[in-house]
Amino acid sequence: MGEARPKTVLTWMRESDEPCFQPIFNRFPCVQVLNARVCETELRQMDGLLLTGGSDVSMPFLRQPVPDPSVIQDADPSRDAWEFEAVRRAVALDLPVLAICRGLQVLNVALGGTLHLDIPGHDSARDQDIQPLRHLRPVRRRFERVNSSHHQALAELAPGIEILALCATDGVVEEAWMPGRGFVLGTQFHPERGTAYSGLFEDFFAVVNEGAGAGRLCP
Repeated sequence: MGEARPKTVLTWMRESDEPCFQPIFNRFPCVQVLNARVCETELRQMDGLLLTGGSDVSMPFLRQPVPDPSVIQDADPSRDAWEFEAVRRAVALDLPVLAICRGLQVLNVALGGTLHLDIPGHDSARDQDIQPLRHLRPVRRRFERVNSSHHQALAELAPGIEILALCATDGVVEEAWMPGRGFVLGTQFHPERGTAYSGLFEDFFAVVNEGAGAGRLCP
């Protein structure tokens, strides 16, 4: 019998984000991570999907009017096309998904939700934990303050997505999931930018590698 292929996580990642993510990936050598930005990928080889930060969702992919197109920043329709297809396939096959910042927004829009297109007060944090959270239910990995950095956020939730935590000061969605799935978790904050959030990656890669059953590690 042939040797089993390694489990594969697909992603689309900006070059500027690679220095933050590479040390995380190095901790999980049993799982290969392929970046669709720099190499050819086939969605049928996907065992897990990592949606990372980046530009705004481009207008053709949004499910809402855009009164002021100038609020859409650095849109990349080709990335949107790849990620939207990857989201739909991953959810249809109940594959693990970890969605970060833009990734949470992509997850929501790809499944039928909408966005607040420009919000104040969330675009200055980089490496410090500044946004206090209000949790709506008990979670496996609880964070009291997070390093949220974005100017868009979830508005109308897509079917199947539920809120785990809000920003305590203004109600912006900071963490969401899809209950009943093996692992579909989204954070508006950036866990790759701080070691305090390493447990989220441990959970995600464990589910990818072990093929854990629905609800085993999420949220």
